[in-house]
Amino acid sequence: RMGQVTWPDGRLAFAASGAPSDCVALGLLGAADVTFDLVVSGINSTYNLGTDVIYSGTVAGAMESIINGVPALAVSLGGGESGPASREEAEAAAASIAAEIAAEALSRGLPANTLLNINLPRFSREQLRGVLTTRLGRRVYRDVLDKRVDPWGRPYYWFGGEIPTGIPEDGSDIGAVENGYVSVTPLGIDLTSYATFARLAGWCFPVVGAQ
Repeated sequence: RMGQVTWPDGRLAFAASGAPSDCVALGLLGAADVTFDLVVSGINSTYNLGTDVIYSGTVAGAMESIINGVPALAVSLGGGESGPASREEAEAAAASIAAEIAAEALSRGLPANTLLNINLPRFSREQLRGVLTTRLGRRVYRDVLDKRVDPWGRPYYWFGGEIPTGIPEDGSDIGAVENGYVSVTPLGIDLTSYATFARLAGWCFPVVGAQ
């Protein structure tokens, strides 16, 4: 569902319920009856770093936009329940920095089928050390599958475990936010592993079709 809402400053906007990619599709496919220069997906309340981008609804919203030919940013703010700045200060910093990067993207343009994945640590603007262009880092997941039984004796499963960590390598998005920087990672649609083509050339694939 989608409806019109009024922002605190009096501007009109549209609010939609659904996954980020569905909300973006609603707008881009004409439900809002406006045209879009750029889409900002977020600000998400936790990081989307490294392999998080494969699962991320925030990144999926930005992907939906570039699939439809509209440049996009995915913006995420880390820090959990505590950090050097209050949540309000960090959110204000994230909003202003995202707006400035959006303006730069509109001014300079982005390559087709490319989005910017932006992650910010929970710092105030004054506490941030700068902005770095980064590659995807390596997330470390310690997920646990907990089998439980409901009051009727039926089994069900609960995903648990520790909060994901990461390897803070130089040049990576994880390394950037761990050291107090804003991370900007360009992401593309093409997930093809080109390095694997040569290896697959020697495989014996099934024979199909008329012989």
